[in-house]
Amino acid sequence: MTITSLTDKDRIFTNVYGFQPWGLKSAQKRGDWDATKDLMARGQDAIIEEIKASGLRGRGGAGFPTGMKWSFMPKEPKDGRPNFLVINADESEPGSCKDREIIRHDPHKLIEGALIAGYAMRARAGYIYIRGEFIREAETLFAAVQEAYDAGLLGKNAAKSGYDFDLFVHRGAGAYICGEETAMLESLEGKKGQPRLKPPFPAGAGLYGCPTTVNNVESIAVVPTILRRGADWFKSFGRENNAGTKLFQISGHVNKPTVVEEAMSIPFRELIDKHAGGIRGGWDNLLAVIPGGSSVPLVPAREIIDAPMDFDGLRDLKSGLGTAAVIVMDKSTDIVRAISRISYFYKHESCGQCTPCREGTGWMWRVMERLREGDAEIHEIDTLLDVTKQVEGHTICALGDAAAWPIQGLIRHFRPEIERRINERRGDVLEAAE
Repeated sequence: MTITSLTDKDRIFTNVYGFQPWGLKSAQKRGDWDATKDLMARGQDAIIEEIKASGLRGRGGAGFPTGMKWSFMPKEPKDGRPNFLVINADESEPGSCKDREIIRHDPHKLIEGALIAGYAMRARAGYIYIRGEFIREAETLFAAVQEAYDAGLLGKNAAKSGYDFDLFVHRGAGAYICGEETAMLESLEGKKGQPRLKPPFPAGAGLYGCPTTVNNVESIAVVPTILRRGADWFKSFGRENNAGTKLFQISGHVNKPTVVEEAMSIPFRELIDKHAGGIRGGWDNLLAVIPGGSSVPLVPAREIIDAPMDFDGLRDLKSGLGTAAVIVMDKSTDIVRAISRISYFYKHESCGQCTPCREGTGWMWRVMERLREGDAEIHEIDTLLDVTKQVEGHTICALGDAAAWPIQGLIRHFRPEIERRINERRGDVLEAAE
């Protein structure tokens, strides 16, 4: 299947670079809030079915089908408990910077999407949980929400649809763990941001014990455009089961780091050449790529060059699309040091609730530092790999997996480099002893 790159007429986020004002009047000129009432008049179940048909998968990293997630919400209030929508704008994944661009330059796409998604799920209100460090973005979002209220697009009889919907913006305090959906709910309730055991899942008992769906910013912001242009239009991009357009964030050793909207499944080489000005020093200088934010395993150059950038294509390479935060590393990179630095991040951000994560992340980082210096024995590489597998899948949330996977990817693809350091250090010690 040949994947064609996206044309300007098919872009959803037409102001991602902020060339136009973010305000309501400019957003309406770009097509936002156009006959929103008519979109909602299709009916709640019809909207969910359209999102299912579009093939939209969650853009926050897990890739779970969005329409299916919405359908888990109860259609009738139970025990008088209202439904809630929570939008994850915490975006703390190293390498990821797409949601902040939406909030900064196209906030009304998110706000309109929140109204429509909230209506489809019978939600009484929506909460946008925004990362604490996003100072200017939060200011823009507060102002945009107020604009929507002033224009009658939120609140009582929102957008003249006959539906009442309130939207609140809540600023976090800078904890990576609050990007996990249940930790986010705990934080919203004013408690320590620690993940909850599941079940019960948020759709059964979420925010304040009420049925709740947590979605990523990009997942919600594309909804109005999908409804206007149709599920078939959205599904025409990308490979089967990997539909739609996607915001890719390209950083690292490329000539022009950027955030760009492209068709899902675009080959890696085309993505970099077309939008990032190619690899610094040319393609022969590429060492490895972390394709989906720091929590997914790296992929060496030879495997990723022609790989399709989608959920299934990168899963086949034992990595993942994640948030599509593409971190490019050329041959100047100290790859062991890079992964050790990532290990330190997860050690620092562990909430400490689970023993494998609380103890394991610190232990893995300390061993990674020794491997970086070559101050270890060869057999410790296998010991480290074994410990990552004891952490992976044995914690309440996925932070344990996120800490384990980068190390597993390093050992899988760059074990000779780790062994070289150990042998070199051993040789230096022996030489000094003589």
